[in-house]
Amino acid sequence: MCAKTTSDTTTGKPILALAVMSVIWGYNWVVMKEALRFCDPFVFAAIRVFPAVIILFGILLWTKKDWRPRQVKWTVILGLLSTTLGSGLPLWALAGGTAGKTAVLLYTMPFWVIILAWPILGERIRGLEWLAVVLAFAGLALIVAVDAVGANLLSSILAVIAGITWAGSAIITRIMRRDPEFDVLSVTTWQMIYGVGPLIIISVLVPSPPIQWTPVFIAALLYNVILVIVVAFLLWFYILERLQAGMATMGTLVTPVLALVLARIQLGEIPSSREAFGIILILSGIGLLGAIAFLRNRRAEK
Repeated sequence: MCAKTTSDTTTGKPILALAVMSVIWGYNWVVMKEALRFCDPFVFAAIRVFPAVIILFGILLWTKKDWRPRQVKWTVILGLLSTTLGSGLPLWALAGGTAGKTAVLLYTMPFWVIILAWPILGERIRGLEWLAVVLAFAGLALIVAVDAVGANLLSSILAVIAGITWAGSAIITRIMRRDPEFDVLSVTTWQMIYGVGPLIIISVLVPSPPIQWTPVFIAALLYNVILVIVVAFLLWFYILERLQAGMATMGTLVTPVLALVLARIQLGEIPSSREAFGIILILSGIGLLGAIAFLRNRRAEK
């Protein structure tokens, strides 16, 4: 999608939309952590995605576009990476770890993208990207303490794997975008349809305690279905149509920072000094990558 004219982008509305979307995503780490007190991670993953699939499919029909799936093979793979693993693994990691640290580890995704894009897409790592990668891996070495045991170590590993699968889904999406008939709404809806099936199967087959339908859990579920998956998704469409891609990407990078701050306020999470330094290194690398993407986008538009 192309950004609109400068006069359209200076009204402040796209920036406001970006801020609202980032807050929704950032606070959701706290919301999901609270929800997991009353529900198994994979059960919550399934019941948050399934209603959203119905809503998005309804929006797809309402737009009167061709609703039939295209690029089925790639869309199935994308569904497994983005919805099945991309929804299940972060919640599994969150069940045994803190919200802030899990969010930061998941948002190592941009580093895995540039690493995977080298052998798969032929996009070589260049210049300051190497520094960003070094910062990220130094931060990972500090956060993922190999001397940890049990849920703490498993949580960190799962969050990193989730970041890798998210990066894999980004690579698949880049490949799919080469098709001139690629449609973001259609692909997103169908990959969710394909990806929610395994989540439902896992939630049924794996023994878990029954859901506790408390007011807090119901509010968390509604927050995820309505705000996170539907509203934030539509805001992202709006943002991409009106802001430069580099600016939009940089805006989303505040999400893990918000997750850290809000988890500290509501959940009382305080990282150890070692984790804090690792988080600073990773966030520095993410910020550097965002700045690189922004500057490249500006140069490309001149």
